[in-house]
Amino acid sequence: MTKVQKMSDNASKLITIFGGSGFVGRQLVQELAKDGHRIRVAVRRPDLAGDVKPLGAVGQIQPIQANVRFPDSVIRAVKGADIVINLIGILSQGGKQRFDVVQTQGAKTVAEAAKIAGVETLVHMSALGANKESKSEYARSKALGEEAVLKEFPKAVIIRPSIIFGLDDGFFNLFGALARLSPVLPLVGGETKMQPIYVGDVAQAIAVAANGGVKGGKIYEIGGPEIETMGELMQRVLRESGRSNFVLPLPTPVAKFVGSILQILPNPMLTADQVILLQSDNVVSDEAMKQKRNLSAFGVKPTTMDAVLPTYMWRFRKNGQFEENMPTAN
Repeated sequence: MTKVQKMSDNASKLITIFGGSGFVGRQLVQELAKDGHRIRVAVRRPDLAGDVKPLGAVGQIQPIQANVRFPDSVIRAVKGADIVINLIGILSQGGKQRFDVVQTQGAKTVAEAAKIAGVETLVHMSALGANKESKSEYARSKALGEEAVLKEFPKAVIIRPSIIFGLDDGFFNLFGALARLSPVLPLVGGETKMQPIYVGDVAQAIAVAANGGVKGGKIYEIGGPEIETMGELMQRVLRESGRSNFVLPLPTPVAKFVGSILQILPNPMLTADQVILLQSDNVVSDEAMKQKRNLSAFGVKPTTMDAVLPTYMWRFRKNGQFEENMPTAN
């Protein structure tokens, strides 16, 4: 029996999830709906989040409007809630969506609203690599956001996941699509170590935290069962997509230059800031392991990449799901 099951007696509470219509959010909504909770999915455009409603019973899940840049909307979204979960984060900046605005000030705004509303539990999703001393704006904003959350809500649970994979992820799908379109697969930070974690495991961990299954006031680091370099992950992409693209390592100065050009696009595949991030390992720290501030604290058994990637990476093969059944040319 998992901790999620053990916590099911704590059901029928009202939960507000900021960013609940996203990649992790949709999985989390399903987890919490199974526990019987009533769920508000707080998003900027609730009219575009109707697909979350069928994830629970009729009337159990309700999208509502909220924008962390506007405190009044956040206060309305958490009013009457027992539990608040903040999943909001951005990988690149554009327009009014800036790292400091969304991931630092936005995190503080949610924590302040949760405190004012008398919320029982606050769970904040950050990211492995969060560091106030980092040269990366993303990493600094994440760390400052954690600091602001704990200052406003000392018993908050902070969860730092590594790269998250699953059906709609932005990592394996991105490189799979690139492998399908280009004969060359660029590689940045080839020796940097990663610890990809399955989205379902992340959702379970957050659900356990929301249900009071771990001690608050701590920062938990979670990663999957395998640690691989970026170079090894690119080879996984090629194996799963049945392709033999040439992998081209990009020196850091070249990668930064390319990123500085691509980052002007609406959804860039690489930015200069991400190049900086890729210079540092993204794995659970030894300290977190020793103190059991890792996935084991949530009673969640980690899922391997081998168990999940084949279920969706087949779409990048030349013949899709029929690739393995096609006769091999002599």
